Amino acid sequence: MSNKYYEFFCPVKVIAGNAALEHVPYEFTSQGCKRPMVITDKGVRAAGLLDTVIGACEEGELDVSVVFDDVPADSSKETVTAIAKEYRSKKCDGILAIGGGSPIDTAKAVNILVSEGGTDIAKYSGAGVIKRPLKPFIAIPTTAGTGSEVTSVAVIADTKREVKLAFESSFMLPDAAIIDPRMTLTLPPHITAATAMDAMTHSVEAFTCMAKNPLSDAYAAAAIKKISNNLLKVMEDPNDADKRLELAQASTMAGIAFTNSMVGLVHALGHSLGAICHLPHGLCMSLFLPYVLEYNIEKIREPLSELLLHLAGPEIYAITPKAQRAEESIATIRKLRDDLYRHCKLPRTLQETGKVEKSQLDRIAQAALDDGSIMFNPKEVTLKDARAVLEKAWG
Repeated sequence: MSNKYYEFFCPVKVIAGNAALEHVPYEFTSQGCKRPMVITDKGVRAAGLLDTVIGACEEGELDVSVVFDDVPADSSKETVTAIAKEYRSKKCDGILAIGGGSPIDTAKAVNILVSEGGTDIAKYSGAGVIKRPLKPFIAIPTTAGTGSEVTSVAVIADTKREVKLAFESSFMLPDAAIIDPRMTLTLPPHITAATAMDAMTHSVEAFTCMAKNPLSDAYAAAAIKKISNNLLKVMEDPNDADKRLELAQASTMAGIAFTNSMVGLVHALGHSLGAICHLPHGLCMSLFLPYVLEYNIEKIREPLSELLLHLAGPEIYAITPKAQRAEESIATIRKLRDDLYRHCKLPRTLQETGKVEKSQLDRIAQAALDDGSIMFNPKEVTLKDARAVLEKAWG
C-alpha cells in the first residue's frame, strides 16, 4: 500500500501546553488584526471557557467584543450567512474560533464568505475553489477529536436538501491552533468519548486508506498510541489536565494525518448518517469504525496488523501471532468501545442510538456512495456493500 509519490502539507502554527491561550493576541496583532470576531457555541459560554479566552485576549489589548455564540451542533448554510453579515456590519478584521468541529468548520466557511464575498456559501463548495489567502484566523479547540484546527476541510449542512456540503482548500487552514488543557477540562464524559473516537477514526483511516504516506503514518500512529494510553484514564479522572492535553495533542496529530492522507468508508457512512439522522459526527465515526475495518480487512491486513502495537501495546503485539494481528486490532477497538459504553453509554450500534430507523438504511447507503471520502477507501464499495456494513452496524 506504499505510494511512490505523495505530498504532505501543514503550515498551521501549533501552540500547545499551559498558558498557550496567552499567545493569541500576539498571533493576531502580528498579522495586523486588532478586532477579531469570536465564533463559538452556547456550551462553550456555559462552561466558562469564553471568559478564559477573552480574559487572555484583553490582557494582550486585543478587542474581542464581537462574539457570536449561537453555532448549532450541526452548523448550516443559514448560520454561516448570518455570522458573515454580522462580521461585516461590526467591521471585524479576523476570526477566532472556539469550540469543537462545528464552530471551527463554521468559522472556516464564514472566513470564505467575508474574504471572497457573497451570501451563499454553497457556491464555494468542492475542492480547490478558493484560490487566495483569507482573513486572519485562529482556532482554539475545546474537544479532543475533530482535528479541525489543522485541517483544510470543512463540512456545512444544507438543511433543506439534507446533505452535507464539503469544502477543501489549503487557504482554509487556520494560521494558528491553540492547544490548551484548560479548554477541555469541562468536557462531559460522552463528548470526551465521542470526540476521542473521532480522532481514533481519523488516525486509523489515515493509516489504512489509499493515500497513506510515511509522514501521515507517523502522525497517525502517534495519535493512536496517545488515545489508547490516555482515553480511559481521562474517563476515570476527568480533571487530569496532563492526560487531557495528551488527548488534545492526539486530536491535532490525527487531523494533520488525515488531511494529508484522506479517509474512507467510515467517513462516507458517517457523513450520510449525520446528515439524515442528525447524530454527532464523533458518534457516527465510533459506530462504523470496526465494521468498516472488517469489510476492508483483506486490503489492509498489513497496516492494520502494524497498528496493534499502538492500539494494545508491545506485550499484546508480541504474543499475538502475525496472522491474527489485524483481527486483534479490530477486537481491541471493539473492547475500547465496550469500555466507553460502560463509562458513559456511548452507543456501539445504530439501534443503541435510538435515533435511527431501519427503514433509513437504504437512503444512508445511497448517500454514502456520493460522499467524496469513499474515493480513498482501500476496497471498492457498491450499494450492496454499503448496505451490508449498515446491517452489521445496526446491532
